[in-house]
Amino acid sequence: MPIADDNPITLIRFQVVTVCLIAVNVVVFGGQSLLDDQSTWELWASFGVIPVVLNDEMSLPPDLDVIPAWATLLTSMFLHSGIYHLGGNMLFLWIFGDNVEDAMGHTRFLLFFVACGVLAGLTQAFVDPDSLAPVIGASGAIAGVLGAYLMLHPRRRMIVLVLRMIPIRLHVGLVLIFWGLFQVGSAFVLNGDPDNDTAWWAYIGGFIAGMVLVVVFKRWSVPLFDMDLVSEKKDKKERVSY
Repeated sequence: MPIADDNPITLIRFQVVTVCLIAVNVVVFGGQSLLDDQSTWELWASFGVIPVVLNDEMSLPPDLDVIPAWATLLTSMFLHSGIYHLGGNMLFLWIFGDNVEDAMGHTRFLLFFVACGVLAGLTQAFVDPDSLAPVIGASGAIAGVLGAYLMLHPRRRMIVLVLRMIPIRLHVGLVLIFWGLFQVGSAFVLNGDPDNDTAWWAYIGGFIAGMVLVVVFKRWSVPLFDMDLVSEKKDKKERVSY
């Protein structure tokens, strides 16, 4: 479990979009927690992505059909199934979001986040088109943030808790590549498992979308793959050699 990185922001004063996204998700979850179980399920059914409905193969009952199916690709990003679902997502967004927002700027980061979330939802609906289960959570969009971070800062280091108690420092590239491979493995191993309640393909779709879209959304002056860090280390070595 990643808990921190050593990568300060340099181009923006404050990660305002990242914080606002976290705040909105927390507020929505707070309101959701006031509902009973039946009302919560109805909320998820109305505003979550239901693949069979999104693919226009089935319609919701009139009392649940409150917004167009395509709009659930947006609203689903702000619903979570529980405190651990919310907490894990917001922790990842807090750790990785600031540097991606720094690389893109506020407006482009918000558009990027939404685009990754939408593409994540579409991926899940494409792979599992007959599913009746509502897909909710910001995980797909945040997976996009992780994909962008991997492309921007693979050489940075971060603190990861091993066995939930032992902090170690690892390269971001190693951590996020392992994370991506774990999602792919889980998607294939658990495919068709009736007890699986995780939208693995949404994670994969969001992650790949983030790796691709970061090239479009980042500032033109921001390099990929920490090339500025590589150049800085090279300059230091050359100065030492003289």
